[in-house]
Amino acid sequence: MKRGAESCVWGGRIRPWLVPALAGLLVLWLGARCAEADLGAPFELGPPGGDGPVKVKIGFFLKDINDIDEEKQTFEFEGILTLKWYDDRQAFDPAEVGVEEKVYQGPYEFNEVFTGWWVQVVLANESGSYERQGVMLRIRPDGLLTYVEEIDGTAKVPMRLRRFPFDHQEFEAIFQVLGFNKEEVVLETEPATTSVGRQEVSVAQWEMGDLRASTRDDDAVYADGRRDTISAFVVSFDLVRQPGFMLRVVVIPLAMLIMLSWSVFWMDRESLGDRMDISFISILTVVAFQIMVSGHLPRIPYFTLISVFLYISYLVLFASVVFNLVVGRMDRAGRFTQGDRVDRACRWIFPLAYFGLIGLAGLFFFTRY
Repeated sequence: MKRGAESCVWGGRIRPWLVPALAGLLVLWLGARCAEADLGAPFELGPPGGDGPVKVKIGFFLKDINDIDEEKQTFEFEGILTLKWYDDRQAFDPAEVGVEEKVYQGPYEFNEVFTGWWVQVVLANESGSYERQGVMLRIRPDGLLTYVEEIDGTAKVPMRLRRFPFDHQEFEAIFQVLGFNKEEVVLETEPATTSVGRQEVSVAQWEMGDLRASTRDDDAVYADGRRDTISAFVVSFDLVRQPGFMLRVVVIPLAMLIMLSWSVFWMDRESLGDRMDISFISILTVVAFQIMVSGHLPRIPYFTLISVFLYISYLVLFASVVFNLVVGRMDRAGRFTQGDRVDRACRWIFPLAYFGLIGLAGLFFFTRY
């Protein structure tokens, strides 16, 4: 027996490893032939050819808003993204295939079974998570493809919080075509699949406004420094903050504490210490109250309407201490009549000054921002 044959046969018997090896080669060959048959011509891996770019109808259904973070300026949302486009290469004869519509449902069927081209969009202003909860692709006999995916993502948007807690915000989710410029793929809004589930969307302290959808051209910069123009789909909606919670928990209780501190102007001035005790107790109470409610206030570097309200409250408390000292000094100097006049003046000057400053602050913030 020859030396080459001896490597495969030992004692007139085929070596044990030869059969699995041949079977593996056969499986690889069959898999390559099947993949070649499914994929067809190489150009099917790209967008369908034709005059001009592929027009993709796109729509978005907003299911819910899970969270809004003022400090990070992000919002987490759930929704259903729908894309439709024509690809003649995917057209088929229902009589030959045996179905009126091809359906690829779930990650396995879409990723492993479907072999055609599809348009992929990404969340351009993503900040954190972006998860695909479910996916489905439908193909009609005329080559119309409908791609549907349910997503859960977090988007970053600039928030204008100067009027807090009377602010309103515009949130945007920007979806961009991945890998193809606007000369190859262009997005078009489809109103039929763009809406909001008002019965499902519920955000604490916020009221949902109308949902709007539009398309635009965005500039893209690639890793090699190349710049290009891509098509983008923008979903925007307004949220108006309901100030009832902040008024009930912060503003009204604090205003009541401030008004309570004005009781010193109706007290007898025989003991300056009693009046000072009430003023300082009011200050400590307000400080403790602010510490308790600080978790409900946005942690941002600039002044908001509510932060100005807190500073006005501190200023009025500080002024009450100063006027107590002034009246006490008048009493020690024997000018009791002048001290009475100061007390009577403070009884209406302090309320007018307090609410007047708050009104001016509100007027400034609402006209400026």
